[in-house]
Amino acid sequence: MEGKTLAEKLAEAKGAPVSEDDVVETQVEADAPAAASEAAPVPKPEAPAEQDASDTAAIVRAAKAQREGAAPQQVATKTCLIVDDSRVIRKVSSKIAKSLGYSPIEAENGEEALARCKKSMPQLVLTDWEMPEMDGLEFVTKLRAIPTPHAPTIVFCTSKGDVADIHEGINAGADDYIVKPFDEPSLRAKLEQLAAK
Repeated sequence: MEGKTLAEKLAEAKGAPVSEDDVVETQVEADAPAAASEAAPVPKPEAPAEQDASDTAAIVRAAKAQREGAAPQQVATKTCLIVDDSRVIRKVSSKIAKSLGYSPIEAENGEEALARCKKSMPQLVLTDWEMPEMDGLEFVTKLRAIPTPHAPTIVFCTSKGDVADIHEGINAGADDYIVKPFDEPSLRAKLEQLAAK
């Protein structure tokens, strides 16, 4: 069988006579794949989709790590504006706000508080009602009129505890109300409750 073409071997195995056309046609077919493999590399099988996803996730993590290493981003601080003409109340409220992760800012009256809000809007505002210059009710009404993408949470902390007062304070734009005198645990509980909403 040595020296015979593929067509001759196949025909011989079938027991059929071999024509010259069969020899040429089979030789071309046999040579074609070899020529094709020399011309272009055999494509590698595609990686499964899961592999691509995990590779992408790893690449994204590496890119973020590189970006943060090159230019560290500033962590946004939550601010709490405490508005009260009593220094003692501001001090107690600041301590509680700080323990809840806020950076406290203080103001003695509504006018000063409004100026601070126009400069940089806080996330939380604790305000008294009865203050000189501008009272808490006027302050809250004007604060709610300032256009801002993130409106602050406002809590009245005041000795005005009648039902009518609470309704008036909430209607002015406050989110909650706590009546003085309050102790540290009650103010903390109120702020934790608001943060959870």
